[in-house]
Amino acid sequence: MLKFILVVILVILYLVLTLPILLFLWLIGLKKPHVRDVVTRAMIRWIFRVILFVSGVKVTVKGLDQLPKDQAMLYIGNHRSYFDILLTYATMPGPCGFVAKKELGKFPVFNVWMKYIHCLFLDRTDIKQGLQMILSGCEEIKNGTSIFIFPEGTRGKSVSELDMLPFHNGSFKIATKTGCPIVPVAIINSREIFEAHLPKIHSTHVTLEYGTPILPSELTREEKREIGTYTQQILHDMLQELKK
Repeated sequence: MLKFILVVILVILYLVLTLPILLFLWLIGLKKPHVRDVVTRAMIRWIFRVILFVSGVKVTVKGLDQLPKDQAMLYIGNHRSYFDILLTYATMPGPCGFVAKKELGKFPVFNVWMKYIHCLFLDRTDIKQGLQMILSGCEEIKNGTSIFIFPEGTRGKSVSELDMLPFHNGSFKIATKTGCPIVPVAIINSREIFEAHLPKIHSTHVTLEYGTPILPSELTREEKREIGTYTQQILHDMLQELKK
């Protein structure tokens, strides 16, 4: 329970104490948006790493060496914990935004930080808004910012990490429309940090593996049509291998 309280206090202090910095970043962004993005990424990655440290989480990362260094990507991950975003954003290279539920965009201050790291908010009940999110994601990719999506749509609650919810094919349109690589990201043991021990935060060892990039242009017509199932099978195989 102590770790949980410390994390909550840490998040609240960060949001309150960085209010003047947000104003400063807004002013910088008026003329130098690239500088604002660099500073914002550094600050968010720093606080995420601090939270993981306070939570007692040890992270092992695999596969970073095989990722392209000069282009944006669509990251696809399995989703088991609130900590998945912290784990991935703190370890991935380059600029990246997340696709998040629209409800997260209603929290003051928090939503500004999310916008500054190029997060996209999605209302799954509104088809028109969903299409707009895809177009926005394509623009981010073209401008050099990767996008991370959890295509299950919500956190999986099964005890087994191999039991993923079906992937939504619409999540992959950002890649099929831009031709950017799809990178499967396997996350092992993240549920053990918090969800498996509510309301306590539990020290644990998490493994992340960034898989071999999938190029949409090299997929068959059938693989493109069922790209969600195709990518989910690759991710399933990665998870199975990591659990051995």
